[in-house]
Amino acid sequence: MGALSVVLALLATAGPGDLTGRTVVLDPGHNGANAAHPEIINRQVAIGGGRYKACNTTGTATPGGYTEARFTLNVARSAARILRRQGAEVVMTRRTNRGVGPCINRRARIGNRAHADAVVSIHADGGPAPGRGFHVIRPSWIEGLTDDIYDESLGLGRALRRAYEKRTGLPRATYLGGNGLVARSDLGGLRLSNVPAVFIETANMRNAADAARVRSPRFRRRIARGIADGVRRYLLAQPSPSR
Repeated sequence: MGALSVVLALLATAGPGDLTGRTVVLDPGHNGANAAHPEIINRQVAIGGGRYKACNTTGTATPGGYTEARFTLNVARSAARILRRQGAEVVMTRRTNRGVGPCINRRARIGNRAHADAVVSIHADGGPAPGRGFHVIRPSWIEGLTDDIYDESLGLGRALRRAYEKRTGLPRATYLGGNGLVARSDLGGLRLSNVPAVFIETANMRNAADAARVRSPRFRRRIARGIADGVRRYLLAQPSPSR
């Protein structure tokens, strides 16, 4: 039986507690009070290799004003419930939409200190309005920073892309290359991670069709399910945890 067949068999037979012993960190992008505190979110923080970047940003919003910060927290909460029902320990980098930050370096530390088996940073893009769809961002190979998580993060990204696409029916982003899986070297959350980590841009909030979907509570549940399915698919393909 090939590796893919083994994974599919595990997915078919796994029960509600199949993620017991696994730790997942969900990182809902941005925060509701970021815009009111530019002195905090514009502060430069170290992201490794002598580079610096702003602590955080305000994120984007639909044309109707539904913010990325609110959306990502809604989705993360739903995905967390699904993963917990499957036995995983889920850590959130923020629990409300009333705060500022946390800064990108602190978000990375949360995943590292949890010794997470997988970290997913949840976002929605503010791309060109004619374009739509999702994409997953994985770390580029950076010696001394991401070289130790490169392969595992690539596997996580592929599993997430496949499951998310299947669950939501959303297309891979039509406005950029990479076939729905893009490597980036400039994101602090990936550069500073010591555990497998990816970002997912779940939709393009500036596109009318995508905006209608992210505003829909029912479709947000599909988005959350797609993320949870991807994490589960990845974790079930890894060796059983020893702890």
